[in-house]
Amino acid sequence: MTAQVGTKLRSDARDNRDRILVVARVAFAADGLDVPIREIARRAEVGVATVYRHFGTKEELLTEAFAQQVQMCSAIAEEGLAAEDPWQGFSHVIEKVFEMHALDRGFARAFTSQLPRTEGFAAERDRSLKTLLELIRRAKKAGSLREDLVLEDVALALMANEGIRAESPQLRVAASRRFAALILQSFQASPTATPLPPAVRLPLSR
Repeated sequence: MTAQVGTKLRSDARDNRDRILVVARVAFAADGLDVPIREIARRAEVGVATVYRHFGTKEELLTEAFAQQVQMCSAIAEEGLAAEDPWQGFSHVIEKVFEMHALDRGFARAFTSQLPRTEGFAAERDRSLKTLLELIRRAKKAGSLREDLVLEDVALALMANEGIRAESPQLRVAASRRFAALILQSFQASPTATPLPPAVRLPLSR
């Protein structure tokens, strides 16, 4: 009987942890990083103490919630680096990461912020940035990327992309695609006036 009770308690704890993570991912993606722990607990139908039992700080919860996304960023950067044409590889990274961030405001803010994060998150993020730096170096050497571009310019573009507001995730992605095209043209060593993706009607006030 004691063993059965112990197993049940462990199972309930795992279920609670999984539910908290699912709720946190949805909340941070939709509303950004400012969602309080008490709201996460309410939506997950657990107590605040239960959240802190599984995640000692909000930063730990953020790190766990975004673990998959930061790994995807690393994979996208590696895909770009593997491209035969460095400019095409760089464009691929910008377009894909912009789209990811447009769909998940919380991750966009976490990726570009200086929030305390666990060692695993920081290491994976740094790996993505190092890969991107190598891709930038190759694109400059090929003459396709402007020589004065620095990594902070990409970070600035990501921060601006995170600020896109639209009525639905689909419209945010569509607006992000157009913004990415504009950014890529500004990053080119010799910009070409290629057609932009369709414009999206966005709210001009909040």
